[in-house]
Amino acid sequence: MSNETAEALEVWIDQDLCTGDGICVQYAPDVFELDIDGLAYVKDADDELVQTPGGAVPVPLPLLRDVADSARECPGDCIHVRRVADRVEVYGPDAE
Repeated sequence: MSNETAEALEVWIDQDLCTGDGICVQYAPDVFELDIDGLAYVKDADDELVQTPGGAVPVPLPLLRDVADSARECPGDCIHVRRVADRVEVYGPDAE
C-alpha cells in the first residue's frame, strides 16, 4: 500500500465558526480561499469553492504540513482535517 493511500486525508471548514482572518489562505492558498462573504472555503481540484456545509476536499500530500498548520493556527478553530478511511479527525478542534 502506498503512503498516499495510507494517509489519505480530507479537509473541510465550518463556516459558522470562521472568523475570516485568512490565516489558512496565507498558509495554503492552493487549498483555502476567502469568498466574497469574508469566510474561508476549501477549493476542489478545479479551483472551485466548496460551499456545501461540511463539504471536504482531499489534502494534497505536499501541502499536508501547511494545511495542518492552518488548522492549528486558526483563531476560529473551524478547520477540520480527517482521515478518509475512518473519518477520524487528525488536525483541528476535534482531533484526539
